[in-house]
Amino acid sequence: MSNLAIKHGAINLGQGFPNFDGPEFVKDAAIQAIRDGKNQYARGYGVADFNSAIAERFKKDTGLVVDPEKEITVTSGCTEAIAATMLGLINPGDEVILFAPFYDSYEATLSMAGAKITGITLRPPDFSVPIEELKSKISKNTRAILINTPHNPTGKMFTREELSTIASLCIENDVLVFTDEVYDKLAFEMEHISMASLPGMWERTVTLNSLGKTFSLTGWKIGWAIAPPHLTWGVRQAHAFLTFATSTPMQWAAATALRAPDSYYEELKRDYMAKKAILVEGLKAVGFKVFPSSGTYFVVVDHTPFGLANDIEFCEYLIKEVGVVAIPTSVFYLNPEDGKNLVRFTFCKDEGTLKAAVERMKEKLLRK
Repeated sequence: MSNLAIKHGAINLGQGFPNFDGPEFVKDAAIQAIRDGKNQYARGYGVADFNSAIAERFKKDTGLVVDPEKEITVTSGCTEAIAATMLGLINPGDEVILFAPFYDSYEATLSMAGAKITGITLRPPDFSVPIEELKSKISKNTRAILINTPHNPTGKMFTREELSTIASLCIENDVLVFTDEVYDKLAFEMEHISMASLPGMWERTVTLNSLGKTFSLTGWKIGWAIAPPHLTWGVRQAHAFLTFATSTPMQWAAATALRAPDSYYEELKRDYMAKKAILVEGLKAVGFKVFPSSGTYFVVVDHTPFGLANDIEFCEYLIKEVGVVAIPTSVFYLNPEDGKNLVRFTFCKDEGTLKAAVERMKEKLLRK
């Protein structure tokens, strides 16, 4: 879709990367680290100061005290943290439950690990967890459940009730939980809850996160995994043979970023809520059915009012004839049919870009 966008001069509201830069104080810290000679391999599991900054932020967010030396592993983006977790903790034949739609690397890395994937589909309008179906699919072979909250692509946030029920099922059936929380600072409608903070869950949870989404520095690829030592051991075994270590100067700068005052996160949320309002109101005015997005910087809509057969056909039309990019969501499902009526837009763009995209859609889609 991004390649088609370039070819047709379309406004890219598809791929989830900001078209604006990260904060100056973080970039300055990276430049200073480079000038200070912090340019050779870092420790495999992370620069000590950065591990400490992750532990400080995690305590502030969750109340949990973690050992930065034994329970935090720095990775090359959350994508590597996901891969290291799957490869380090899942054995061939283990069953892992995914909630569809899901970020595409989950399925790919589980396939590398030889896992059996069991899918549970979250359906509009609220994409709530079908608890009875989840109960029926947990078996003696279930090794882990993977949760992404706030959720890409739908913007759903798992409620405390949903998380508590999943936690109870995991404790009862001795199942691990992997939680992808890269959008935790982009929670708009409700409080973000880390699964690891729930009673009885620290010992069986790997919490995955990254710098890119919160600080608009997706190209730095700085991520991490937080877990008790017996799970961290597996993550680190895989990490050692994936990348071994992550960019040294960027880790020093990332430590500065995570120690930003609360005002930074408050302003970030305000800015994104304003961007979200521009896009959501615009999509509604154009004629889409827009589903609620409680977090992330994504919105999912039903494209069927415009009469095209499926999400891929609609997205190709939108690029070529309207000049706007969205992502067909069928790629995020085990069964593509489940996503054929939905497309995903992102609002991680400056307000001028969002308004221009809305105007293009109003001009050309409203005529259809």
